[in-house]
Amino acid sequence: MRVLAVIVVLWLIVGAFAAYQRGYFGGSEASCTGVGTTLLTVVVGPLNYVGVNPRIDCTVPQPSS
Repeated sequence: MRVLAVIVVLWLIVGAFAAYQRGYFGGSEASCTGVGTTLLTVVVGPLNYVGVNPRIDCTVPQPSS
């Protein structure tokens, strides 16, 4: 169980580094698309280095007037 925890932590560290390399942490304004893409990049982890380039496109419903 301890080995699995170490593997998960290393996986997330590599994913965070990939998101950092792509400049996802330096955005000026947080949006649904930006936050979603950053989180997905962190979760996908090392797969980013074999060609996986996750992107999320989401729209938030606008309130009716």
